[in-house]
Amino acid sequence: MAATFDEAVRYYGMKRWDLALQMFHSVDASALTAEEKTNLAYYLGLCYTKLERYNDAAVYLEQVVTGEAGALRVCQCRLTLAYIYMVTSRPRLAEFELDRLLKSGFRSVQIYTMTAYAAFMQKNNDRALKMYETALAIDPNNATAMNGLGFLLVESGKDLRRGLELCKKAVEKSPHNAAYLDSLGWAHYKAGEFIEARQWLRRALDLAPRQKDISSHMKTLVAEAS
Repeated sequence: MAATFDEAVRYYGMKRWDLALQMFHSVDASALTAEEKTNLAYYLGLCYTKLERYNDAAVYLEQVVTGEAGALRVCQCRLTLAYIYMVTSRPRLAEFELDRLLKSGFRSVQIYTMTAYAAFMQKNNDRALKMYETALAIDPNNATAMNGLGFLLVESGKDLRRGLELCKKAVEKSPHNAAYLDSLGWAHYKAGEFIEARQWLRRALDLAPRQKDISSHMKTLVAEAS
């Protein structure tokens, strides 16, 4: 027996992604209106995203953003697509989705920080710095923006001291975030403070032992400090 759309949504709300996906696929799409078909594509895209089946997710989310969905739903889908493209190492496509949001008048810390990271992935540090600064202007206490801007200022050599302070503030906001601990450790390394660098990088590694960037930073520190 085919599932109803409302039943599938209920299982999605219960975070039973696999079952929800099966139920959405069993919905009789021929009986749906155009709006309901867009909603079906939306939920299929979200289910596939939750299950980390990103290529499948993108197919359905693209249907939503190119269809007649409302502005807020399109915004959510473009943000999700940008996330998918970044985790699958396609930053140019991520930046495209985020730029479409900015051109449509959407403004948020999340959009600016994601745009900054997409630019950073493409080695466009000037744009990344600008986007992080804009995010901090909106919310001076945003840990993601502080960490991203701090790391870039340190890595680029533009302002080591400010970068270090921003990394410290990000860690104070979220002391168990491995990425923030790594940034702070790397900032201390760049400042020539090897003892402090080892302390923070070790904490980052303890939390995320398989994270390649953290391991690389620790290896660099050990090689230079030995």
